[in-house]
Amino acid sequence: MEKQSEYSRKEGAAGQAQGWMRRGMSWKTNLMVFMALAGFAFFINRNMKLDALYMDDLYQWYCYFESSFVEGVFTISSTRFRALYNLVSWVQMMLFGTHIHWYVPFNIILNTGIAYTIYWMSRKLSRSIYVGVLCGILFLASRMSYYQIGQILGLMESMAMWMALAILWLLYGYLNEKDGGDQRRIYLASLLYVGVCFVHERYMVLLPLFILVLLFKKAKSWKLWAAPLSGFAFVQAMRLIFIGTVSPAGTGGTDVVETMSVGSVIHFALSQVAYIFGINAGPEHLNGQNFREAPIWVILLIGIADLMILLLVLAFCIRLVQKGKQCVRPLQTAVLFVMFIGACIACSSVTIRVEMRWVYVSFAAALLFMSWMYGTLISGVAETGRWVQGVPFLAVITVYVVLMLPVEVYYRGLYPNLYYWADQEHYNSLAEETYGQYGDEIFDKTIYIIGDKFEMSEFTEEYFFKVFDRQRREEPVKIVHIDDVRDIGLVTDDMLVIQEDPEHNRYQDVTHVVKTMKCRPIYGFYDDGWVDERAEVQVMAGSTGVIDLHFDYPLDVTEDQWLTVYVNGEAYEYVHFDVKWKDVTIEVDPYEPVLLRFETNFCIPDALEKRGATRLAVFLRIEAD
Repeated sequence: MEKQSEYSRKEGAAGQAQGWMRRGMSWKTNLMVFMALAGFAFFINRNMKLDALYMDDLYQWYCYFESSFVEGVFTISSTRFRALYNLVSWVQMMLFGTHIHWYVPFNIILNTGIAYTIYWMSRKLSRSIYVGVLCGILFLASRMSYYQIGQILGLMESMAMWMALAILWLLYGYLNEKDGGDQRRIYLASLLYVGVCFVHERYMVLLPLFILVLLFKKAKSWKLWAAPLSGFAFVQAMRLIFIGTVSPAGTGGTDVVETMSVGSVIHFALSQVAYIFGINAGPEHLNGQNFREAPIWVILLIGIADLMILLLVLAFCIRLVQKGKQCVRPLQTAVLFVMFIGACIACSSVTIRVEMRWVYVSFAAALLFMSWMYGTLISGVAETGRWVQGVPFLAVITVYVVLMLPVEVYYRGLYPNLYYWADQEHYNSLAEETYGQYGDEIFDKTIYIIGDKFEMSEFTEEYFFKVFDRQRREEPVKIVHIDDVRDIGLVTDDMLVIQEDPEHNRYQDVTHVVKTMKCRPIYGFYDDGWVDERAEVQVMAGSTGVIDLHFDYPLDVTEDQWLTVYVNGEAYEYVHFDVKWKDVTIEVDPYEPVLLRFETNFCIPDALEKRGATRLAVFLRIEAD
């Protein structure tokens, strides 16, 4: 008995040790997968850049900047109530401050988290780490991620997607557990439902999924039915209190009730189904390129990839038939996945257009659905140990992913065709050429922008540079649009001159070029205003043709101090320095380039600094408006 007891203890210790080893290997595997997904995410999004806020992002920042905490979070009297997202966004903006370039890396990490979640779910559903990794990679590579990565409002899409997928996972778990299932899953899913509705109102459409699952499980507890229904009622009550309506607002300031029609809903729903299968069914400005205009190799790859999915679905349907009466639960689960995807498609089809970012959550759920079908197909194989029978199914998924990766990469290269991309790019360049180059030195300056083909709005003009201002000045930068460099006088230290370059879709800093063109030192004249005993400079007159010279001698004057001003080689005026300050006015033709030469019979005595051939003599400020 003692030997048997000792043997049992050893067996128990060995089993415990093996359990620890398995958990350790699982932990290491998961970490490696996360790092691999993160590396791929940063690689595939390496060209994403956000240096400035524009359009919806700038308005989001405006709400943060101009509103109190309560107003910014609860958006009283607004058309939307997204309190949870507003709260997280408020905290994010407070932490990031003027570091706009932080948003893209943050969004990439956030999307990696979602990809890892999809990997984890897919691994559980498919019983395969390999399939999970493939789904995570294809999710990250998807062209539908453009908004979640490249805009600060991508946080909203990411939060909503993560929570929606978590709801799907909890409902799946409750449905497929034996007996009555873990009721806590329903309560947690109901809590997440309230949360996701306060991130984006379109996910209110997920309520029927709760009813569907409870019907499938024949739930008898009234608490289970009350949880999601109470959550829905609470969401509507909060919307009614804070925004005065329960009707969801549409895109671009429209109202869903006014713009929705049966025909448009069906059209948009079918186009979203096409998006999931790799087909860009919408206009170019919403997806980069319509499917009909794609090269033949892209169309071919998509066709073969979709054929792989069709083969997997056919094999799955055959397996359901083979299960006979045991197909009820798998069939119900399939309905759950289809209903989730359908609900996400439906809520994105009731407005005036379909944007790819709205299809991203449906695509993610489709990847999980595919993983579950694969897991169902190999379930019998796993029990019998005949793994070779599962190879064809694994090959089908592998071919699908391998074919779709180059397609997604190709479509990503067409992001510049998206409706907002060009504007975001040239505003990125404006930030680079100003704040990125000069930092806080741009504040309290006047920025002259040559041209207005980019049509900067008054709102953008007022708030664009406030984003970078830590001191929150009333008017940190004054923006003036001009048609020609002749419209301004000489470039001073409190000015920047930026030129539009529509051909390359960017702004260019031409301050130094214009400054040199307006006032070009030849010798003996320096940027800080010092003039040597002998100096020459070329100045362009302004619209009046008047050039004002302001001389300042910083020491006490003597009895015999003279300065001669030459204009285009001829003596123009002899200036006697009987006081420290002297002004000279020159009148020439408007916009005429004038060669000015100065000669003095004095200098700064005992000056330690000598910059040119002669010694420093006097300060000079030139004005030519």
